[in-house]
Amino acid sequence: MGGSGTGSGAAGGGGGLSRRRLGARLLALGGVLVLHAALPGPGAAAAGGGGAAERRALQGLRLRYGSARQAGLLERHLEGVAEEARRFLGPSPEHPYYAGAVVLAGRGRTIALHRAMGDAVRYADYDGRTDRPREFPAAERIAMTEDTVFDLASLSKLFTSLLAVQQMERGRLELEAPVDRYLPEFTGGGKEAVTVRQLLTHTSGLRSWAPFYQEPTRAGQLRLLWSVRPQDTPGTVYRYSDLNLITLQLLLERITGRTLDVLLREEITGPLGMHRTRYNPPASWRRVTAATEVQRPPWSGLDRGLVWGEVHDENAYALGGVAGHAGVFGTAWDLAVLSRTLLDGGAYAGKRILRPASVELLFTDFNTAFPGDDHGLGFELYQHWYMGAMATPHSAGHTGFTGTSLVLDPSTDSFLVLLGNSVHPVRTWRAGSAPRVATGNRFARAVPVRTRHGGPAWYSGMETAGSGTLTLPPLTPGTAGARLRCAVWWDTVPGAGAFHLEASADGLVWEPLPFTTVRSTGGSPESWPAGSAGGWSGRVWHRLEAPLPAGAGQEVRLRFRHAATGRYVGRGVYVDVLRVAEPGRLLFSEDRPADAGRVEAVGWTRSTD
Repeated sequence: MGGSGTGSGAAGGGGGLSRRRLGARLLALGGVLVLHAALPGPGAAAAGGGGAAERRALQGLRLRYGSARQAGLLERHLEGVAEEARRFLGPSPEHPYYAGAVVLAGRGRTIALHRAMGDAVRYADYDGRTDRPREFPAAERIAMTEDTVFDLASLSKLFTSLLAVQQMERGRLELEAPVDRYLPEFTGGGKEAVTVRQLLTHTSGLRSWAPFYQEPTRAGQLRLLWSVRPQDTPGTVYRYSDLNLITLQLLLERITGRTLDVLLREEITGPLGMHRTRYNPPASWRRVTAATEVQRPPWSGLDRGLVWGEVHDENAYALGGVAGHAGVFGTAWDLAVLSRTLLDGGAYAGKRILRPASVELLFTDFNTAFPGDDHGLGFELYQHWYMGAMATPHSAGHTGFTGTSLVLDPSTDSFLVLLGNSVHPVRTWRAGSAPRVATGNRFARAVPVRTRHGGPAWYSGMETAGSGTLTLPPLTPGTAGARLRCAVWWDTVPGAGAFHLEASADGLVWEPLPFTTVRSTGGSPESWPAGSAGGWSGRVWHRLEAPLPAGAGQEVRLRFRHAATGRYVGRGVYVDVLRVAEPGRLLFSEDRPADAGRVEAVGWTRSTD
């Protein structure tokens, strides 16, 4: 984020501790002690704690379908979310990204978009030598529907993490305890130092993966896990690893005496009414389930042919379909219920699965030592690479290898689910997260940014690699006390996007103009001595003030410049109520038609949202 150190507070979105700073504080003080102190007793909610969202959840209110307007969203941009998802049914760039998809978007209690497209089952086989699939006859294909069940792949990790935090609430599991306290077999080569938190935040030092499917027996699979040694000292690196969640599964099963599928049903999906979410779906679900990959070597570790109605992940399949890292099947609607539960502090329709303080910890960054790999307990945080412009310091989510993703943004009370069968017919047909980013960008645009006066403001847009300038006409102050004042709102990718305030005497050579900002909600001024700001402004308007560099009688030009330099973008930059004044004299005001007509906008537009 640009500017001085004092300006970094804007990225946290509000007063008090940001989730990044809270995570650092928890680690510094000893996570398990603070965790227990942060978790209120069960009667706290009944006593009125938790806020309006939690009270609403405990009153039994449920999700409902409604219009974009009822959800507080912009209809044309919301429809654009579906358009973006549909675009990837075509060449992306050579093969379709997925055969079909379901996209769901909501805000508050309203699901304003729930759309299915393409096919749930399209390909019968695939020839790796020619890179050609064999399609089912048109009459035998199965179209995608809003209720299609998907192999959620690594979204399963979120459920395992929720189950772990539930056990922390009940005092059976400690966040900072070594794993071998609960699993004595988990020792050797430095594994004794691995903590429960490190499993949840992928900082255990374990390698990413191990071939459990090569072991024909459960005993052999367990021996493989016990034999794994950390590649790095626990706590010194971030490395996403399936082994972390497989270990956590075994830990949970040991301390509860129940298998993970039973825990999921009894502790999460049953209470929340998520009746289409489970491990090992029955054969009767097959016709309503999206097919995944034609699995054959060399691209797969197993030769299973078309995988349809069974878990795609080879290791989860070898583990009997029930694994901490993969294996859960579910629908977009059920994921919306989970989203609403978490956004409402752990309760839905009168049923509570977590306390509000626990949910806060799910969304608290414990990986402050690894910038860019922000991670709560199970949830990934602030990841533009798949969240797109929905990414904020408060956004949480996860992806799944089969083409699934979930993003929650507490700052706008919104959620986005994109489920695609992107490994159908083969995993090599897809790469990256382009559909996730595209739909995330468009949904972020559907959440309006309103001015206080209700009229339009200058908007930079949110084009990838976009740039532009907003230039005021030449001004000649009569005194040295002239100042620019305006309102600004910004959300850019840290380090890859910012807005700059610049001044020039001749319109050719431009120099940075330092400025200060103050939140419209109050607080202390923040200084930006480099004349630029970026990152996340907290989704509130700020009052900007900058002294003009020119002396009395000297002409000066002012401009805002926006630049996005990376692959991803934020929600953009808004500038409003531009005025330049000196004691006793107004030099420029965009409220005056003559002044407004002299503003030169390149790449900036007037926008009411």
